[in-house]
Amino acid sequence: MEPSKKPLNLLVKKLNSEVSIKLKNDVEFRGKMIDCDSHMNVILEGATEYRSDSPAANYGSVILRGSNILYVRVEPPR
Repeated sequence: MEPSKKPLNLLVKKLNSEVSIKLKNDVEFRGKMIDCDSHMNVILEGATEYRSDSPAANYGSVILRGSNILYVRVEPPR
């Protein structure tokens, strides 16, 4: 795989974009991704927690541990 196509490189290119992150426990967070690291730990700003596609809680900022992330969607669902 060429370096620009690696998943972490793609995430870094999408910093300050709106993302949707699904965790392994079926909880989803949506917000603006302001940072990520080599372990795929992600910091979201203005994050909203969703359970069963319904908003459950609003947070200012959250840190999501990379080992708990199932997938990252760059454009959140409408």
